[in-house]
Amino acid sequence: MLTLLLVACGDPGTGPVDVKWDRVTCERCRMVLSDRHHSAQVRVRDPDGRSRVYHFDDLGCALVWLEDKAARDDPATEIWVNDWRTGDWIDARTAHYMPSQVTPMEYGLGAQPDPAPGTLSFEQARTHVLELERKYNVHGGHLDGPAPAPGERPAERPRLRTERNAARNQRTSSGASCR
Repeated sequence: MLTLLLVACGDPGTGPVDVKWDRVTCERCRMVLSDRHHSAQVRVRDPDGRSRVYHFDDLGCALVWLEDKAARDDPATEIWVNDWRTGDWIDARTAHYMPSQVTPMEYGLGAQPDPAPGTLSFEQARTHVLELERKYNVHGGHLDGPAPAPGERPAERPRLRTERNAARNQRTSSGASCR
């Protein structure tokens, strides 16, 4: 009877799990998961067959985190993302990705189950994320990796939309005329 209760109440071993929004943190960047339309989960199998679920605030964090893990190419590894329109969990490998989204870590990809003009495949989305990471190193360094050497600065990240707007507002309010 006790075994039956443990099986009934435990992790099913496959698929996404419920998220404690605004409480659980991203495995990579340690930000709290609060965006219910752009989060991700990765389920990795242990050698003994049990699985563990890792949470991410953005698909980009999940893909960068997975990049140096042995589980990256393991077909048993599950990757789940939120549908950017409904918040439902969908399989990341079969999802289609709409670029130019506003996402927590500015990787800019919103997942959806159906193809649409301009969407990217999973592999194209992965390439997009890794190119952004190589070009800008958006976080200024990995929390689980080495820091820049003394006197060395991380690559400059792209300015966020709010920063661009603030700079534009400052130019127009400082007496510059718009003709």
